[in-house]
Amino acid sequence: MRTSTIAWAAVFAVWALMGLPPLASGQMPDARQMSGIPMPTPDVPAGSVSVRLVRGELTNNIVGHRVELHAGARNEAATTDENGRAVFSGLQPGTSVHAMAEVDGQRIESQSFNVPPDAGVRIVLVAGAGGPAPASPMPSAAPGEVVFAGDSRIQIEFDDDTLEVFYLFDLVNPSTAPVKPAPELVFELPDGAEQASALEGASPLMTIRGRTVSITGPIPPGSLPVRLAFSLAPAGPERTIVQKLPAAWAQVQVILTKAGASRISSPQFASANDMAGDGQAYTLGTGGALPASQELTLSLSGLPSRSRWGRNVSLGLAVLILFVGAWAVVSARNATGDASRRAALVERRDRLMADLVRAEEQRRAGTLDERRHAARRADLVAQLERVYGELDRQPGAAAEV
Repeated sequence: MRTSTIAWAAVFAVWALMGLPPLASGQMPDARQMSGIPMPTPDVPAGSVSVRLVRGELTNNIVGHRVELHAGARNEAATTDENGRAVFSGLQPGTSVHAMAEVDGQRIESQSFNVPPDAGVRIVLVAGAGGPAPASPMPSAAPGEVVFAGDSRIQIEFDDDTLEVFYLFDLVNPSTAPVKPAPELVFELPDGAEQASALEGASPLMTIRGRTVSITGPIPPGSLPVRLAFSLAPAGPERTIVQKLPAAWAQVQVILTKAGASRISSPQFASANDMAGDGQAYTLGTGGALPASQELTLSLSGLPSRSRWGRNVSLGLAVLILFVGAWAVVSARNATGDASRRAALVERRDRLMADLVRAEEQRRAGTLDERRHAARRADLVAQLERVYGELDRQPGAAAEV
């Protein structure tokens, strides 16, 4: 299926180059089926992309119309000539590019692809009012390679003193058929990554479990959005982030939102420049291609970092105050209870002593005989002994008489 598609692309390129009328129905697929497919060819200078813009059929060139080319972080625009062509030159080999034009409110884009090192590329963008071209069967997946390209970047921001890291990648399959990358597209997020989650717009082919990110194939032609975010807990003013990606990264781009004296550096950076926009300062670190499974090391310094000493002391004091307060409440309750108990015992002691004196007076007066007096006295003395015993066990009882 893939060979057939490439063969038709070659035929289409030759006819488009010669400016001949289209073949009869049945001899060539609908032109819109070929729209946006990049076709490397030696008759275009290396490092150049020729974009032809037509409406509906190859004979209907669109002249004097704006065409855009997005090449990595660089965007260019050109106007089609009398043959409906806009040519872009001076492109670096390996750069991920795609072309775009808007015709009668319809946005037409090419597939993303990497600029080949030894040939130019032709693209036809077909605008048509008859609705989309009939869908052709999807070619079966074959082994192939993909690359993180386009505007793929890592963005690092601060939330309080926590790092928020965003992976905003475009996984590009430059072929015209689905591919099954080998090895599988699985990678681990950096040590300490927390709360990893997919962002809005991320491809459903991407799944996240803990720190493990998987991209299941087959990978369709074009660009697949890989969008995720995670947090890194505070760890002082310096931090190192190490990441391995399962596919090559065409051009390293890392953006750090500045906060205080924060800086970023990496062995993979060719440059790291400060810039400003929307009232916010940034550092943009860029570098060349990063091979698959090679470590990307990002060193951050001067990060906002709050001293934990004051907070820890405050927490310690708060705990101590709570402990002392609780102890005081318990002690007060105990002290109040002890005092009440001791007062009751003293009152009972005094009452028994008074009863004992009264019994002696009654014996002397003859109103209480000796037998009843002896029994009464023995009972009162026994009660007094118990009261004194309890008083001896009470706090502060040593001072009691």
